[in-house]
Amino acid sequence: MKKKVISMLLAAVMTVSMVSGTVMTAGAEEGEGKQLSVQIGPDPETIDPALNSAVDGGNMILHAFECLLTIDQDGQIAPGQAETWETSEDGLTWTFHLRDGLKWSDGSDLTANDFVYSWRRVCDPEVAAPYAETVLGMVVGYAEAMDGDLEALGVTAIDDKTLEVKLTAPCTFFDSLAAFATLSPVQEATVEANGDAWAIEPETYICNGPFMITEWVPGSHIIMSKNPNYWNADAVKLGSIKWNLIEDANASYSAYQSGEVLMIKDVPTEEIPSLEGNEEFHVEPIIGTYYISYNTQVEPFDNALVRKALNLAIDREYVANTLMQGTYSPATNFVGGGWKDTDGSDFSANANGGAPYMTATADIDGALAALAEAGYPNGEGLPVLHYTTNDTGYHKPVAEYLQQAWKEIGVTLEVEIVEWSSFTPMRRNGEFEIARNGWVGDYDDPSNILDLLYSSNGNNDGKYTSADFDAAMDVSRTTIDPAERSAALHEAEDILIADAACCPLAYYNDFWLQSSKITGMWHSAYGYWHFMYADIVE
Repeated sequence: MKKKVISMLLAAVMTVSMVSGTVMTAGAEEGEGKQLSVQIGPDPETIDPALNSAVDGGNMILHAFECLLTIDQDGQIAPGQAETWETSEDGLTWTFHLRDGLKWSDGSDLTANDFVYSWRRVCDPEVAAPYAETVLGMVVGYAEAMDGDLEALGVTAIDDKTLEVKLTAPCTFFDSLAAFATLSPVQEATVEANGDAWAIEPETYICNGPFMITEWVPGSHIIMSKNPNYWNADAVKLGSIKWNLIEDANASYSAYQSGEVLMIKDVPTEEIPSLEGNEEFHVEPIIGTYYISYNTQVEPFDNALVRKALNLAIDREYVANTLMQGTYSPATNFVGGGWKDTDGSDFSANANGGAPYMTATADIDGALAALAEAGYPNGEGLPVLHYTTNDTGYHKPVAEYLQQAWKEIGVTLEVEIVEWSSFTPMRRNGEFEIARNGWVGDYDDPSNILDLLYSSNGNNDGKYTSADFDAAMDVSRTTIDPAERSAALHEAEDILIADAACCPLAYYNDFWLQSSKITGMWHSAYGYWHFMYADIVE
């Protein structure tokens, strides 16, 4: 299983001739049912479950694959490929019992061994799955598997229908991990025969969810048709979903206005004031934070005082309520509202003694003092800084604001706009100085977002390293005392804020346009739109 560069593979796909055919309208028939036409983003970097770390790719994976467990419309854990499951008294053994007659989209049998292979693949150092530590770091043998001994991972197929997982310490939210897309099953024969390229061709994209890819025209659309081999296929009303791969918000809006697309995620920001009160314009909170990553491996961002100065100079109230027109909320902590503490209360309400870590408005005097202490009085001696972002939504206006805000403390900032398909690989590879970033929760335990700053985490784009932060997170991973775990998680946030490990800007809300013709779908607090049981009514 050799790792390949996904962007190169996608580029290769774009050179082949496009699939011919007539573009269908949003409610047209596709095969034996209606086709729902939607827009949630441009070409995904990847839709390999093990490699994806973006919301748009995750939303597509959610419709093509199903994990052991799922998240239902009420945000609760529900049966998926596993019909039942139980945990041992000591919390160290989880056993999942698969449904009868599970199939892959090609009609072949799906068994517990497929999960063993897939979970081992997530740990394969040659695959380099960014979520590996997050989803399997608590499983027995994880370290050995990451060193190449994949069979050491404590995941066993007792028989074709029974999967047993051994943990090093109790993990109260392991059921949420078992419902997370990274741990979707993938078909061993297909992956081994095609390498990473299996996930970019409809013919080899073998899956197990309610839909399967039947057409993919890069830069245009992906069509997922109903999977007749899905265990709950009778409940799927749509014949297909057309994912329109549109990067420009104005183009998305035009497609929505014409009726070609019935739902768009990317709404032009200039249109938002006119959409207030429109029943088709939706704004809902999600658990996540829009933030800035600093590349801590390069000067001057290896200096915490420089990072602190940049953080203090930002007016988050202006960013969220004026620049973002109230569609976001000012971030005064890294972990915002909606994340649950170990006692079920709101984690942010218990942080920092109940007080915000940062003021919502700029502290120019504090920023100048930090710069002076760092050896750069009034910004003197600092080189020109560079900020990298993609140009959708509010990203470009935020970048332009940062130029103005940091100029007030003597900092000159240049902005580099890159396409989405190039942006995430650049950021992950550390090819930046300062970069737009953001995280939407995969589950509501605060470790999910705090783990981003752990030194060895695959999603730690800024390569921040702190022995004290790691130690606090290690305690949170191993203790069985809820109070001790809560204290460790709060200590970790104390450290990252004091160290200016990153720069929280705003808390996410999702806003989108959706036709009233769509019924039976739902939007989750994790930033996903669930269309698998949707219908279209005239």
